Amino acid sequence: MPIRRLTLAVLALTLALPAAAKITRVEVASTVPFGTFRTGDFVRIEGTVTGELSPGEPIPGLDRAPKNARGLVEYKAPFVLIAPGEKARGNGALLVEVPNRGRAISHFLYNSPRDPFVPIGTFGRGNGFLQDYGFTVAMLQWELGQGIALPQFRDAAGKVLNVEGAGVAAIRDFADFLRHAAADEWGTRNPLAGRIDRTLVVGYSQTARLLKSFLIEGLNQSGDRRVFDGMHVNASASGLANIYATGAGPESGTFFTPRFTHPEFRGVTEEPLTYAGIVARVTARGQVPPKLLVTNMTTDYWSIRASLARTGARGIADLPVPDTVRLYDVAGASHGRATKSSCEFPPGRLDFFPVMRATLLNLDRWVRDGIDPPATRLMPLEPLPNEKSLLQAPKHLPGAIVQAPRRDADGNPLGGVRLPDMEAPLGTHGAQNLPLTDRACNLNAAYIAFAKENLARRYAGSEDYVARIRAAARKLVDDRFLLEADAEEIERAARAVQF
Repeated sequence: MPIRRLTLAVLALTLALPAAAKITRVEVASTVPFGTFRTGDFVRIEGTVTGELSPGEPIPGLDRAPKNARGLVEYKAPFVLIAPGEKARGNGALLVEVPNRGRAISHFLYNSPRDPFVPIGTFGRGNGFLQDYGFTVAMLQWELGQGIALPQFRDAAGKVLNVEGAGVAAIRDFADFLRHAAADEWGTRNPLAGRIDRTLVVGYSQTARLLKSFLIEGLNQSGDRRVFDGMHVNASASGLANIYATGAGPESGTFFTPRFTHPEFRGVTEEPLTYAGIVARVTARGQVPPKLLVTNMTTDYWSIRASLARTGARGIADLPVPDTVRLYDVAGASHGRATKSSCEFPPGRLDFFPVMRATLLNLDRWVRDGIDPPATRLMPLEPLPNEKSLLQAPKHLPGAIVQAPRRDADGNPLGGVRLPDMEAPLGTHGAQNLPLTDRACNLNAAYIAFAKENLARRYAGSEDYVARIRAAARKLVDDRFLLEADAEEIERAARAVQF
């Protein structure tokens, strides 16, 4: 074939391929001061983005949604950036947080001091950790009912359905735009242009499950680029997310999860359950998997089947963990945090936020410098087939055996990442809370204080207690599960305890 005809044939083929998905417009509504930190002044930027998706992208319902003049499907979503100001010193890392049911999560997980913690759903400054270390934070609303205008179509019966997968694709395209684009199609400058050299993402509970499905479906790729270099997957247990739902609302397809009152709910406890299975899906596409640091809490084993992410759907033996993944169990920690509750016991009170901060820094160093994070550290497990307070395996996985953490004589779990409050306990942490019918109770767990006579037998006074706390904190600092500032704060809190 002559060169000219070959060139025209290649061009025709190229034009016939689906157009690349992208952000086409950024509209900034406000830019206000956020505060001054060690790295300088930060600002809070809010606005909306408009994006386009090819109807040929394999997202259910997308091909049935209305097209614009270019034959593409549009969406519009609100965003928030917490970013260094012009004279501040960012560290080059973009941390994308995937909001949980519309609620911001990054400042709850990383900026919460020991007391009081930053409420989930807010961008409270807290202890300023993220800003002190120079992270830029981005949040985009992706979920039905939370501000995003999703593409829609009518089914055969005339019912209006939402293309919920477009919201997940929007996360991909927004992150890629912030890292790589200079401006949108209208000439509006990317607020982070030239400032980002690596991209991390964090998901919590619902959105940690979403990140695993994001990888399985091949969404961590934009053209020939990997989108997220590293992921912090927190409290996902063994679950996935139904990211490709096409629902009528008002709730999204990822909203509901299996629980004690609905243990057989489908779409969440599905294979692949293990990280080896998830990474295999990524590499089978020829994609490079991101670095994954995974944290689970004690309650995630009792109430949301976390053990299946270690064993898969058969037996009780832990399966190998890929080299690009580390798994950490935070012993005694609850899935969430609450200041009060109407449950049978007081809510869990273990301050697990220091482990979250250390985990983020370990992830960033792994991505940026190639410094390996600490080795996987897990709690030993045991099957409890007749235990009603353990959410057992669903019937559609007949070979699966859910396990719970082994406990010592005090009821505290063994092994895992052990905060000083677990090494020198004043009570039982991470106990299953009742009633089981109340989701908040069994996710926030219980704290049951020891009797005074128990403490008198356990510690030879306040100084003995502080010394044990200090020793445990120093070991965690050496193991890179605790920052020096957090170790000092934990010791200060211990000194306030009187026997």
